Amino acid sequence: MPELYITRPLPDRVLERAEQHFNVTLRAQTTPLKKGEMRAALVLYDVIIPTLGDMFTADVFDSMETARCRLLANFGVGYNHIDVAAASQVGISVTNTPGAVTDATADIALMLVLMSARRAGEGERMVRAGKWQGWHPTQMLGLHLGGKTCGIIGMGRIGQAIARRVHFGLGMDVVYHNRSPRAVDLPARQLDTIAEVLAASDVVVLAVPGGAQTHHLIGAQELASMRAHAHLVNISRGDVVDESALIAALQQGRIAGAGLDVYEFEPDVPEALRGMENVTLLPHLGTAAQDVREEMGMMALDNAIAHASGQVLRNPV
Repeated sequence: MPELYITRPLPDRVLERAEQHFNVTLRAQTTPLKKGEMRAALVLYDVIIPTLGDMFTADVFDSMETARCRLLANFGVGYNHIDVAAASQVGISVTNTPGAVTDATADIALMLVLMSARRAGEGERMVRAGKWQGWHPTQMLGLHLGGKTCGIIGMGRIGQAIARRVHFGLGMDVVYHNRSPRAVDLPARQLDTIAEVLAASDVVVLAVPGGAQTHHLIGAQELASMRAHAHLVNISRGDVVDESALIAALQQGRIAGAGLDVYEFEPDVPEALRGMENVTLLPHLGTAAQDVREEMGMMALDNAIAHASGQVLRNPV
């Protein structure tokens, strides 16, 4: 059977299926691969299932034209940690797992929108610390979302799923920016620029893919376009936001709050963010549901099995 390398533990159902089709080597660590580990894996295995944080940069593929591995079946929809062009140059294909993550990620976005606007994290910390002295009319007043405007940057599968949740679930108006014209099946207006969306919105949600084109898409200039009472939510990739600029905007009161599931240098989260009550911080929970992670693993395996049997790849990138 072909040799398969899985870079981090996956759900049991995924591993059981993998073992039916491959000789599986499972790396027990939960940390990302180092460069030497990646290069060794390319030489030793037919297929690798990498995960977020396994940085398959261009130099990892140097002199790998004759490597044994011919497929990186990425576990996840985002693949900005893999230099696809460099992989292709040495004959290695890359696949991903689109669709499996859409609703779970949109759910986390909705949760962060609500938690940030309604100060849920701050309130829970107050109760846990024994500081709550009872209800009163002006306690912890947040932003009511019904009738407000949600701006979405990036209107792909996940952006549209977020739009449906905030519009039909919370009664918000939706405006959005996308790199190309994108018709959607709900009441929403596409605006020409990111700045227009930021200026029009009470809550802004970032749902763009990672990569060079979106690195620091939101910086000091963009944050200055937002309203003072507005909240920024990021469920895309951490480096889409210039973290230092976000910290400055929050400290100076130029925006009201932020809800973050991703970070520019994760797992490092700046002390400045951790110390602010108006920031909701999650540990990259976007797809962290048992059935979702199983579906992602099964989709990665579909690609691996198709490759091993000489069939067309299901989800090439």
